[in-house]
Amino acid sequence: MGQPKSLSAIDRQKWIYLSGISGQKPIIPTDLSALEELAKRHLSPEAYAYIAGGAGQGQTIKNNRAGFGKWRIRPSMLNDVSEVNMRISFLGKHYDAPLFLSPVGVLEMAHKDADRAVARACERTGTPYIFSNQASVAMEEVAPLMPNTPKWFQVYWSRSNDLVASLVGRAEDSGCSAIVVTLDTTMLGWRIQDLDLAYLPFLAGKGIAQYTSDPVFQRLVDGYVEELDQDQPPRRLTGQTIKTLLSLMKTYPGTFWNNLRSGRPLKAVRTFTQIYTNPALNWEDLSFLRKQTQLPILLKGILSSQDAQKAVDYGMDGIIVSNHGGRQVDGAVSSIEMLPEVRDTVGPEFPVLLDSGVRCGADMYKAIALGATAVCIGRPYAYGLAIAGEKGVEAVIRNILADFELTMRLSGKRSVQEIISDKLVTD
Repeated sequence: MGQPKSLSAIDRQKWIYLSGISGQKPIIPTDLSALEELAKRHLSPEAYAYIAGGAGQGQTIKNNRAGFGKWRIRPSMLNDVSEVNMRISFLGKHYDAPLFLSPVGVLEMAHKDADRAVARACERTGTPYIFSNQASVAMEEVAPLMPNTPKWFQVYWSRSNDLVASLVGRAEDSGCSAIVVTLDTTMLGWRIQDLDLAYLPFLAGKGIAQYTSDPVFQRLVDGYVEELDQDQPPRRLTGQTIKTLLSLMKTYPGTFWNNLRSGRPLKAVRTFTQIYTNPALNWEDLSFLRKQTQLPILLKGILSSQDAQKAVDYGMDGIIVSNHGGRQVDGAVSSIEMLPEVRDTVGPEFPVLLDSGVRCGADMYKAIALGATAVCIGRPYAYGLAIAGEKGVEAVIRNILADFELTMRLSGKRSVQEIISDKLVTD
């Protein structure tokens, strides 16, 4: 029998220890470093590089972790913490805890159930999930798996505004309650792990399910012009070429033989590569998105007070302080170190979420104390997915929430609101 949705940290510990009496150890490590190491053994080299890798030499990934280490919690004693309240409210919605799952693309590289497994784990734990624009499963198939749990949609702004509008409309129809615009990926960063393997999953038809299920994208495929794909290396038929083509035919909607005869999957991938990124995106474009939806719009990738103020000035509804998990700019500032500056700029009520580098309950506590409304995790749940599918994702969520609750109670805090007033210690 699985654990119930509502489970205190103490009950979570008891569950693990009592299971140990019969020789049953946790299905995933509670140590996040051990979690990554075990996941690496379950993933192909290409999958691990894509999920774990960062830009350049990986300095921003290191900065993210070091940034949390610069802040220290000062516990307060002899407070009645027999009861604790982790609930939060913002943008007109109530959430059981200040934890969201960040959008992570191409989850089929981690597990065959991909986004479906994540959605089921979120439903069981009541954890909001931000659907990825680069999902392996279309949102219309994933959303029904979360009938009682909040879901948002992340959009990458492509070169087609019609496609952006279509994706946002589909998100609304699927029951998503907010739109997250990722700002920091108007082009791919210099990701050396992927480059050294010469592997980009989208070229094998992976992680483009939101596109291939979209009517606007299909019309773009109809109008594909091969001459626009310039500066390509000479095409050679090799074993790897055949393997990639076979993967593409299996991944694309429709039957294998119809896909092979039509050649449409290959045209779809080439269309995707033509329109995926939009380096010309600028602040004025946000007015277009505002006209497409009544849903709250949050901007993901804000790392400065100047950009935070612009988000407010341009009528956005929230911010996610993020450096894309260190995947875009090598040597960038950490998300946690920029959080206080952003919070001071936008004021106490404006929603400010944080991702990039969050690995444990203490990280959650520190982020909230420094001004985060909630935090988002990415790689940890992808590792749990790789190890044990849906149960692995659920275990990661439960472990982090239990750690957060215990950190609250052992620090003398009975609610998230009390954490906000905490003053952390730093050098």
